[in-house]
Amino acid sequence: MLLLLSVFLTVWALCAHGQGSTCDFPQIKHGNIYDEDRYKQSFPVVPGKYFYYFCHHNFVSPSQKPWTQITCTEEGWSPTPTCLRQCFFPWVENGHSASSGQVHLEGATVQITCDTGYRLPNSQSNITCSETGWSASPICSQTYSKGKCGTPPPIDNGDITSSPVPVYAPGSTVEYQCQNLYKLEGRPTVRCYNGEWSKPPRCLEPCVISEDIMNKHNIQLRWIDRNKFYTQSGEPVEFSCKYRYRWISPEPLRTKCVEGRIAYPTCG
Repeated sequence: MLLLLSVFLTVWALCAHGQGSTCDFPQIKHGNIYDEDRYKQSFPVVPGKYFYYFCHHNFVSPSQKPWTQITCTEEGWSPTPTCLRQCFFPWVENGHSASSGQVHLEGATVQITCDTGYRLPNSQSNITCSETGWSASPICSQTYSKGKCGTPPPIDNGDITSSPVPVYAPGSTVEYQCQNLYKLEGRPTVRCYNGEWSKPPRCLEPCVISEDIMNKHNIQLRWIDRNKFYTQSGEPVEFSCKYRYRWISPEPLRTKCVEGRIAYPTCG
């Protein structure tokens, strides 16, 4: 009886001090913990265990340090591992802003003043740094009477299929195309209406899979015998384990390219 009571009190004490809690492997969007392949097998971990994580190119942690420490607590990871987009603000075409030449974090809003006779798309006065970059290009276009439009809005990694002209009549349309391997998202054609162009499409970044990355994860392309492979965003990619290795990671062997990123499976 005394032995059972002692066991009960020990379990109660452990739970009361949070020893029954654990932290799962942190899923960090746009980031990774230090030496992820080495430590991933040790999860879940108990409170008090700490790791360091870094953010991918063009992203930073809220502390903006190269390496940020996170600690397992009873409530989970502290601080919550987060990677924020960094947006460089260039000069304003046909306008000005006090933010020119500065870098802003995701969520920041920049005020823009256009020169007389110019304006931002949809008559906005600011643009915002988002996860995918600036919400609009900092270009002030010339305003025209009777619903005419200026040069169509530029897009990253793409352009219109025709030679641009200074002024477009109301109802005019232009078509966009992306650079090789980039995938067009949205309507390829925009229309001039009331002096404004309709929303342009986006060009989604392709994925590049190299032999070095696959060797690191002990995997290979299942159906393609190449050292480097390019695929468009949204396209499926299937891996297989190298000889004498087996699949050990939560990421599936069949995955897909998502705007330049792939969640690589691991075999060990």
